[in-house]
Amino acid sequence: MKPFALLTTLLLLLTGCTGLPKGIEPVTGFDQDRYLGAWYEIARLDHSFEHGLSQVSAEYTLNDDGSIKVINRGYNAERSEWKEAQGRAKFVGDSDVGHLKVSFFGPFYASYVVFELDDDYSTAYITGYNRNYLWLMSRTPEVSEEVLEAFRARAEAEGFELGELIVVEQSR
Repeated sequence: MKPFALLTTLLLLLTGCTGLPKGIEPVTGFDQDRYLGAWYEIARLDHSFEHGLSQVSAEYTLNDDGSIKVINRGYNAERSEWKEAQGRAKFVGDSDVGHLKVSFFGPFYASYVVFELDDDYSTAYITGYNRNYLWLMSRTPEVSEEVLEAFRARAEAEGFELGELIVVEQSR
């Protein structure tokens, strides 16, 4: 393959991972300062980088350069150890739109799309660049059954397949 074609293909692959799933709209009126802080993972579609983890949380703080420091943490009971990943997030476009890109591996970014957010910033629905990624995050380690059911209903209405949805154990 010619170098230009290889570079073009690589760039298309990288930018494809920061896009939006068809039909999913990120929230507008997003307030970064209100979003910063601790969040607990309540439910997720499982994937390799979180497989087997419980007590999963995320901490978002502001870096000096204006990007967001991301620390994800979870417990692997099978290995009796904590797993932690540190990354950085940046807005894809305007900072009042809940569409960010996050990287845990150098120059490689993936979409972080907030498509539902409570007025009081207590729960958030998040997806990636496609419908294989889905999270329900909360400021508290537990939510009511009504909150969980509203999340499931919205996710199904948006076309997510919930057969593999995991409700995350958050006992400390």
